[in-house]
Amino acid sequence: MTPSRSDIRATIETYLSRHAEERSSLEGLLAVLDGTEEPSSRATLPGHVTCSAVVIDRDRRVLHIGHRVTGLLLCPGGHVEAGDRTLLAAAVREVCEEAGLRPGDLCLTPQFLDEPIDVDVHDIDANPAKGEPAHQHFDVRFAFYLTAEQPPALALQDEEVAGAQWLPYADVRSPTLRAKLLAAEAEGLDGQSEPVNASALIRDKAGRYLLHLRDDRDGIWEPWTFALLGGGREPGDSCLEATLRRELTEEVPGLAPAGLTPYAVEEATSIDGLAVPIVVYAGCWNGDPDAVDLREGVLLKWFTVDTLDRLRLSPGLEDLIRRHATEHPVVEERPAAARPLPGEVPAGSVLHVVGVHLHLEHDSKVLLGLRHPDSAYAGGLWHALAGHLEAEAATAGLAREAFEEAGLVIDPSDLELVHTVHTMDRPDSRPRIQLFFRSRHWEGTPEVREPDRCLAWKWWDAKDLPEQIVPYTRVAIEGIGAGRSYSELGWSR
Repeated sequence: MTPSRSDIRATIETYLSRHAEERSSLEGLLAVLDGTEEPSSRATLPGHVTCSAVVIDRDRRVLHIGHRVTGLLLCPGGHVEAGDRTLLAAAVREVCEEAGLRPGDLCLTPQFLDEPIDVDVHDIDANPAKGEPAHQHFDVRFAFYLTAEQPPALALQDEEVAGAQWLPYADVRSPTLRAKLLAAEAEGLDGQSEPVNASALIRDKAGRYLLHLRDDRDGIWEPWTFALLGGGREPGDSCLEATLRRELTEEVPGLAPAGLTPYAVEEATSIDGLAVPIVVYAGCWNGDPDAVDLREGVLLKWFTVDTLDRLRLSPGLEDLIRRHATEHPVVEERPAAARPLPGEVPAGSVLHVVGVHLHLEHDSKVLLGLRHPDSAYAGGLWHALAGHLEAEAATAGLAREAFEEAGLVIDPSDLELVHTVHTMDRPDSRPRIQLFFRSRHWEGTPEVREPDRCLAWKWWDAKDLPEQIVPYTRVAIEGIGAGRSYSELGWSR
C-alpha cells in the first residue's frame, strides 16, 4: 500500500507551515493532491510525488550519487513503490537500494524529525523508450544522520548509479536544499546523532514495574507487545523530558510519575528500520492503573520482575528492567517503632555530606563550569559538574545532575569512580566525601541549564587548569592524572 493522499497532504501542509512562502511554487503539487489520481503514481501527469534521502555525516557533508541516465550528482531517491508505508519509508528504501546503506545506518535528525527538510519541483524530459512524456517530479526530501562516526562502505547500485561523493553543505547541488541546510546549520544541524525518543521506566514502592500493551494494528511500532510508555519528540518539545511528559499526558492523562531522571539510553529500531536511541527516564508512581484513562494501547498493568519471562516484551526491555531492579533494590520500611528519630546516628558518629562530581574528558581536556558570582558556593570559580546526593545511588544522582545542569544524558552504568577527596572546609563545618566519576559515554553537548548557578561550560587542558578553581576540584583532577584514587584536604594531622 502506498502512502494515502491524506497522509501526503498532511506531510506537505506540515512543511508549508514552516515555509509558507513556497506555497505558490508548489501549486502544481497541491493541484495533484486535489485531483483524483494517485499522487505518487508514475502514471499521474503532468507530475507526481517522488522522495529523496538527505544523508548527513558528522563532517556536515551530504551523500550524492552519480545518476547514470542524466549524468547529474543527486541525493539518493526515486519513485514511491507499492510497499512503501510512508513517504519517509520510500526515501529510506531508495537510499538503501541505490547506495547500499542499511536502514539501521540512519537515524532521524532532532531539527526535522520525520518532517521534510525540502520539497523541490523539477522538470523531467520525455522518455520515448518508456512511453513517458515530459513531466514534473515533486520531490519530498527527508534528512537523516548517519549513526556511525564514519560513513560506512557503500555498495552502489551499478545499474543506475555511477559513483558517489560526500559534499559539504555549501556545495550541495540542489539550490533549494543547499539553502535549507545552511540555514539549519546555524540551528545545530551538525551530523551528531542524538536521541529523539523518550520512555518512562515507572516503578512503585513494592518494586513492580508499569507496562503498556500496544495495539495490534498496522503501522504500530512493535505491535501487541508490552512496552514502556513514551514516544518521539515533536517540534514544540523543549527537551526530551518535555517530550516524555507530553506523551504521558496524551497516553494516560492523570499519570504523573515523581522524580523522573535519565537512567539509560537504549537502542531500538523503528517500523521503517531506522536506528532509534531512546532516553529511558526512571520515576516513581504508586497509583492504580485501572483507575486512569488509558487513551492509547490496550492495557496498563503492574508486573513484578519474576513474571517478565512470561510476557511478550519489546526487545531488550526485560534486561533493562532486571538491571534497574538489581541496581535499585526495594528497601522495606521498618515499623514506626523501629525507625531512628530524625537526625539520630550511632554514638560517636559524625554525619558527612556526600557530593558527586563528573570528570568528563575529551581530547585531553576536562569539562568545568564557571560558578555564578552570586552562587552560595564557590561564586566566580571554575568547578566540576557536581551536586549533592538525595535518597539515591551515587551514579543515579550524578546522572540526574548531569542532565539537570548541562543537558547531558548519561547511563549510570557508564560511570566509574576515579577519585575520592575527603575534605574539611572549617572546624565547625560538616566533613564531606567528594566522589569523582568518569563517564565512558555520554549523549549531548554541554549547555547552561541553570544560569543562576553556572554561567558557562568550557573544556580545559587538564595540565593547564584555570587559576580560579575550587581547590578540591584541582586536587581531584591532578590526582586522577597521576593515577591516585584518594586525596585529603583541610584535615590537620
